Amino acid sequence: MFEIFTQLRWQDVLDIGIIAFVINRLIYLIKGTRAVQMIIGLVVILLTYVSSQRLGLFTLHWLLENFLGYMILVIIVIFQSDIRRALTQVGTAPLFGGIDKIEQGHILEEISKAVVSLASRKVGGLIVLEREVGLNEYMEVGTRLDARVSRELVESVFLPHSPIHDGALVVQKGRVTAARCLLPLSVDPSLSNTLGTRHRAAIGLTEETDAVAIVVSEEQGKISLVVGGKVTQDLDGPQLRSNLESLLGR
Repeated sequence: MFEIFTQLRWQDVLDIGIIAFVINRLIYLIKGTRAVQMIIGLVVILLTYVSSQRLGLFTLHWLLENFLGYMILVIIVIFQSDIRRALTQVGTAPLFGGIDKIEQGHILEEISKAVVSLASRKVGGLIVLEREVGLNEYMEVGTRLDARVSRELVESVFLPHSPIHDGALVVQKGRVTAARCLLPLSVDPSLSNTLGTRHRAAIGLTEETDAVAIVVSEEQGKISLVVGGKVTQDLDGPQLRSNLESLLGR
């Protein structure tokens, strides 16, 4: 055992550290997503392939062998969203990069108050808070604002008479950067039929990025928080504020 440690080079330590970091990031990316079930399915296929060879199930083995020949392509297609999310995280800045804690608390307070006010009046809304993964591609067809976050601004955007009330409001680096943004709708067949377009858009975006989405239901006036494709419904003001502080690292 001692001889193994004496022969260990610093390059070996660096190599092990890089592999451990990559594995850790992969686990972080797929944790709580549908990718976990997909990976389990692939593992089952691999085990079936090995078992069919040992048991002499030649037809099954032949079919699986041909399927596994395209495994790399299958993995790229299945995990395209997760791969894109992993690549876009390289070199990106957090939501409140360069903003002190007092200013961050003020921003979250303004957003929480605006959302509660919208919910009390049953005015629908969809607010997206960028974290590490950039959201610029979803803002291309939106209306650029670049304004300070305030309760009055957030409320005015979603009022029915506002020309930019449809779509999502995006907050980046502590500023309202765009409104009327179109988000990808989730295609998850297991979603409840009671979830409307805003909820599906929030789920679709958070499935592809690490953004935090706040949804105000127009029909029921309820507040939902969406992270990683998971929806937490029927929140009140303090609960929303507490969750935002936790998710955004205050």
